[in-house]
Amino acid sequence: MYHSLRCEALCGWLVLGVVWSGSGSFASAQATDARPTAIAVGEELVYNVRYSFFDLGQVKIQTVKDTRTREYHAYNGRADIASYASVPFVHVRAVFESIIDSAVFSRWFMGKSQEEENRWDFARYDFDYGRGRVLMEVGRNDSMISRRDTLAVTSPCQDGLSLFFFAREHLFSNRKYAIPTIIKEQNVTTYIDFKNERETAEIDAVDYPVDVVRFEGTADFVGFFGLTGDFEGWFSNDDARVPITAKLKVIIGSVTVELVSWKRAGWTPPRAKG
Repeated sequence: MYHSLRCEALCGWLVLGVVWSGSGSFASAQATDARPTAIAVGEELVYNVRYSFFDLGQVKIQTVKDTRTREYHAYNGRADIASYASVPFVHVRAVFESIIDSAVFSRWFMGKSQEEENRWDFARYDFDYGRGRVLMEVGRNDSMISRRDTLAVTSPCQDGLSLFFFAREHLFSNRKYAIPTIIKEQNVTTYIDFKNERETAEIDAVDYPVDVVRFEGTADFVGFFGLTGDFEGWFSNDDARVPITAKLKVIIGSVTVELVSWKRAGWTPPRAKG
């Protein structure tokens, strides 16, 4: 059990994040060619995950490529999660991959994790919006499928990785959202309030205060790796809207996530004025 909870703490960052207090704002799940500002092919962001005074591991999030079909224009995102070798009694590896529509909702998702040597458990979701359903496969080692299921949906949805990009794209909206989310093969909701509050943040990766915008939200479910309850995020106050730091409640307590390195053409964390 301890091992499992440490894994949940490590990966909770990925579940951040239709309108909470108004009508839905999503584009329809048809052919789209939106131009999201925050998504940039080739971007690589690396985060340290800390529980209390202990560094648990690292999350690397990449925008790998863009994909065009007759139906849509999308981006391929990937997250790699790993515990540090110095953390005793814990060996955690996980990979999330998502095809994210240019209107910033999920088209396809795969998540897999390794908590035992030579065994990977996985879940794959294929979002068939035309038929109002999600086709799901769950199993181990990529090809050993133990269960297939179908989940009905009535609107475009987010997965555990696409939420990361949804939050970035809507940072300046100054609106509250109730976001349809597929988590653990269930249709749930992530609530997030983009208050557009400008603040400063201190991180070890730069020697100056970073200009950021704060938001907050609530997960009324237990997410992929233990996110539950309230969370806060501080994203860069610029077009890139890069997550700088976050605080999240997970099953074992509070986790802090902090940007430690980045690759994005022409971008550095914006310096706070004054």
